[in-house]
Amino acid sequence: MTRDEQSIRELITTWHRATASGQVSEILPLMSEDVVFLVAGQAPMCGRQAFEQGFRNVLQTHRLHVEGEIREIEISENWVYCWSCLSVTVTPRNGGVPVQRTGDTLTILRKGADGAWRVFRDANLLAVAASEKTDDA
Repeated sequence: MTRDEQSIRELITTWHRATASGQVSEILPLMSEDVVFLVAGQAPMCGRQAFEQGFRNVLQTHRLHVEGEIREIEISENWVYCWSCLSVTVTPRNGGVPVQRTGDTLTILRKGADGAWRVFRDANLLAVAASEKTDDA
């Protein structure tokens, strides 16, 4: 495993751990200022500040647990794409029923002038897990 691949795997592990512990301040440096998140059915979330605001809003009412498996990492000089399969459990803080979302993500990372990899674009294809869907869904 190359040093760059190890760094990317560590970034993803840090992101998941910080998400579960609600440490927004640990996640923000892992993305570029001009990051864009794409989620089906929603407008693109553009910029680190928009992510921070949205994430803090979610954390006020929910806890998140993330598990993931990296399926592919392809590095080309200062760019990377990473295909992962994720499972995210969203648990209401008021004791409601947790919802599990699963699916694939495709993340593009860019290496900064400081040598650090940061998330630049992320396409998230998570959907409510089949076992959680009802006949009405």
